[in-house]
Amino acid sequence: MIVAVSGSTGFIGQVLVRKFRALGWTVRSIGREELGKPDRQFREEMIEGTDAVVNMAGAPVATKWTPAYKEEIRSSRVATTRKIATAIRESTKKPAVFISFSAIGIYDSSNTHTEASSAFAGSFLSDVCRAWEEEAAMAGEETRLVVFRTGMVLGGDGGALKKMHLPFSIGLGGKTGSGTQSVSFIHLADLVSAVVFAIENSSVRGVVNAVTPYPSTNAEFSDRLAKVLGQPCWLTIPAFVMKILYGEGAQVMLEGQKVLPGKLEKAGFRFRYPTIQNALVQIYG
Repeated sequence: MIVAVSGSTGFIGQVLVRKFRALGWTVRSIGREELGKPDRQFREEMIEGTDAVVNMAGAPVATKWTPAYKEEIRSSRVATTRKIATAIRESTKKPAVFISFSAIGIYDSSNTHTEASSAFAGSFLSDVCRAWEEEAAMAGEETRLVVFRTGMVLGGDGGALKKMHLPFSIGLGGKTGSGTQSVSFIHLADLVSAVVFAIENSSVRGVVNAVTPYPSTNAEFSDRLAKVLGQPCWLTIPAFVMKILYGEGAQVMLEGQKVLPGKLEKAGFRFRYPTIQNALVQIYG
């Protein structure tokens, strides 16, 4: 099995690549240098002859958004996906499957969402996700497309938990804003397993919600994290403080989507860490 991976040096990508190699698969890592190559060279060296392509590239969103950084958020997803999808479409020996990441930020905060949901938010992030997914669809019908709409990815070495660990570990943790916003999440190990599952199971196609069956709330998540770390959970970070710190980017922390993994469950995927409690205990217990 030959797999091309964009975003291979990131929080998720490093673990995914280790998993692929443990399975005996050959990995072609797509980084900035590779993406900068002329289209034909990129296609021939990185995409042609692969069995699968996994596209995870994208600048972090949980930070302050300046106009320039918003463009980085968009271009790092949309332009990268365009180049990869074009290479797949124009390849002579096309990969069997293209897994392109997206995010549950495409959905609104008012409804409960399965993959059939079309209740999208009217936000910048939702617009980026839609453009991102549209580019992935340009890979062509000969390659099976799987779009992973990921929730909060939980792992001790990166992502949201790495930022949260210090304040929570010294008793300065607490809910953000009202605390009622939904937190749909997935343990990093489950996400990696889900990617392998999607590659190996041809019945998995189209939009796939990469979240566990048991979404949490910000208040519950904060309380469980504090307890696992043996600390109280007594603070509230007001919404206005988050908006001062992060500007428009505060929406990532102050809004949430309640999302369910209908397709993964129907296809027979089993989550090892389906609840916030067992996910956090595995990471910190």
